Amino acid sequence: MATIEAPAQPKRKTLYRGDPGMWSWALHRITGVTVFFFLFVHVLDTALVRVSPEIYDEAIELYKTPIVALMEMGLVFCVLFHALNGVRVILVDFWSQGPRYQKQMLWGILGLLVVLMVPTIGRMFYLLLTEH
Repeated sequence: MATIEAPAQPKRKTLYRGDPGMWSWALHRITGVTVFFFLFVHVLDTALVRVSPEIYDEAIELYKTPIVALMEMGLVFCVLFHALNGVRVILVDFWSQGPRYQKQMLWGILGLLVVLMVPTIGRMFYLLLTEH
């Protein structure tokens, strides 16, 4: 008996293919918005000192909680990834060989990110656990 194969489905063309470049693109924007949001909140809480020093002191006490410490660790990741990936994007745009090596540069910045994050997060956890 002969087997009947289903007709091949046409490949859908999609903007998002799930490759590392797409994830880098998305994460670059997410980290940029996160850093912007932090800076916005930071300016607002610093402005509180002019409005009410008591409320400012309360806000600073809130920032000393373990949850905020974990958020700070996430912020460090966001700032480092955004900065390193920004350098990669500049190289891709302005270096004649940039597009050719963009994937290798992505893996390089991810490696550098890990090298920088491990001691940083370790130090932040150490400070978090010894202060409380």
